[in-house]
Amino acid sequence: MSTSRLRLQYLFERHYSKTATPQERAELFAVINASNNDEELSALIKKSWDDLDASNDIFGNEKSERMLQNVLRAEQATPVKPIKNKFRKWMPLLAAAILLITGVALYQRDKSVEKPKPLVTKKKQPLNDALPGGNKAILTLANGKTITLDDAADGTIAEQGNTLVKKTAEGQIIYNTAALDDANSPPVLNTITTPRGGQYQIALPDGTQAWLNSASSITFPTRFTGNNREISITGEVYFEVTKNKHLPFEVKTHRATIEVLGTHFNVMAYDDEQVMKTTLLEGAVKISNGNFTAQLKPGQQAQTTSKGDNKVLNDVDLDDEIAWKNGIFQFRDAKIDVILRQAARWYDVDIKYNHQIPNKEFNGRISRNVKASQLLEMLKYAGLDISIKGNSIIVN
Repeated sequence: MSTSRLRLQYLFERHYSKTATPQERAELFAVINASNNDEELSALIKKSWDDLDASNDIFGNEKSERMLQNVLRAEQATPVKPIKNKFRKWMPLLAAAILLITGVALYQRDKSVEKPKPLVTKKKQPLNDALPGGNKAILTLANGKTITLDDAADGTIAEQGNTLVKKTAEGQIIYNTAALDDANSPPVLNTITTPRGGQYQIALPDGTQAWLNSASSITFPTRFTGNNREISITGEVYFEVTKNKHLPFEVKTHRATIEVLGTHFNVMAYDDEQVMKTTLLEGAVKISNGNFTAQLKPGQQAQTTSKGDNKVLNDVDLDDEIAWKNGIFQFRDAKIDVILRQAARWYDVDIKYNHQIPNKEFNGRISRNVKASQLLEMLKYAGLDISIKGNSIIVN
């Protein structure tokens, strides 16, 4: 390799400060992607970055994050091959210089990602592409009446017993219990369903916050009574449960029951996924599936399969599990069919394989606000022949 350590350090510094010329950017990408000697390249990059690190008073977490933001705000992305496994051990130090090169520059980590705002999408879809999803959901009342929430005006949209159902200016649905005088009115069940290409946030009658991913549903009473707060879900839902030690919160899925008192957790229970995952971020939950029972601690994940196999994983990457809630596709050693099922739900498209499903795994992340074609560009660098035709993603 002819590129010297000092030259590579110079290229990193120019790239970080956004003063690199197009020729210098191309040179940096070429060095990283064209090396025939991974060990030499690894050593050269690490040494160059260490020197750059030392010359800038050592990069702490805050400065590394700021550097990453500066790099990722580049107006024009230049995706190239996914980063190789042996570089990952110093990924935090290489974030600003290398993360762009993994094809994730389309993701901008700003306030809109930390707290996603309702997405505005055009009704017309470009040829051979698919627009990202947005805030879409249908509320089904106890009498069977349906309300399209994305079209409903702000304010009170329904009365259910002694509960008013309201839509806020931010597009969130809240249940105002005891808003009416009829305290003897029994609670009734409501269901909120998101279609493919939809997501939604709701405040349940007890104040619990729930975020629904695409192709998901949540069924709940308009007022919690009795000895527990029981709801049921399909698809994927993230919860921040209001604490109430006298009324445990219960989530029922087609494979398991999850019991909590007050906690933050994510449940992924799609019918077309082989594994149901319950991931705990804060507090404690107990999951039950037949003879299997597990008490989870923060950072743990319970997995249950359609075949009855159950296990608990420790130290899972929580950012991976709730990336969807924060407006991101984030993949870590993810199989192609798993990624494309997520894409199908978010972009409301079908997946067609002309041959056997490729046995490949992929690492990377990208904003969920991009068009389907931009997500697929990332996958192409993993060696896939993939395209969009009409309402389908075609994998050759």
